[in-house]
Amino acid sequence: MRLTKYTHSCIRLDKDGSVLVLDPGNFSSADEIREALDDASFLLITHEHPDHYERETVHAVLNERRDLQVYATQTAADELREAVSNPERIHAVHGEEEFDAGPYHVRTFGGQHALIHPLIPTIQNVGFLIDDNLYHPGDSLIVPHQIRVQNLLIPIHAPWNKLHEVVDFLASVRPKRAFPIHDAMLAENGQGMLTKHATNFGAKYGSQYERLLPGETVTLEETS
Repeated sequence: MRLTKYTHSCIRLDKDGSVLVLDPGNFSSADEIREALDDASFLLITHEHPDHYERETVHAVLNERRDLQVYATQTAADELREAVSNPERIHAVHGEEEFDAGPYHVRTFGGQHALIHPLIPTIQNVGFLIDDNLYHPGDSLIVPHQIRVQNLLIPIHAPWNKLHEVVDFLASVRPKRAFPIHDAMLAENGQGMLTKHATNFGAKYGSQYERLLPGETVTLEETS
């Protein structure tokens, strides 16, 4: 399985001729979102915030590509059904579920966005574990239970997290490899500081931390 990192939290997976995309948000340009979704069969959306779900381009692509299947939280799915043709291909998902999307097996975790502030209402958020191999938590630090995650996508910087929470998340999951997401708000010197901490702390727990730039691709080993 090949993973391509796009801006912020957008990820493209290629496996057995099938493409699955997660969280194309508004930190990406319309052209980048279209590139990520090119030939995609499946789109997964962890939650409704625009930095994970950019309405205009995503809706346009879905109306052009009537075969593109979407899995999203209930609130995002309800909105999508109002915006696209043949809404029956929009599927609402919740935490603690499993489903197949072509060659991909998907498990869901969590159900709620991390707290930003007590005065800001929380919304739904679902983390997606793909093929018991790659975990995209969206905007949460929910640790998948009863499984050893091989590859972890870490929300490295957000209004709702702190460095010690990110490190504890990495230490709790203990993946073989970890890649940062949710990084578009960071300046380069901030990226360097967080990369240093995540690399050093990850090594203590047997995790290799690797920063990917938008457009970079890595190959993920299949789980045994």
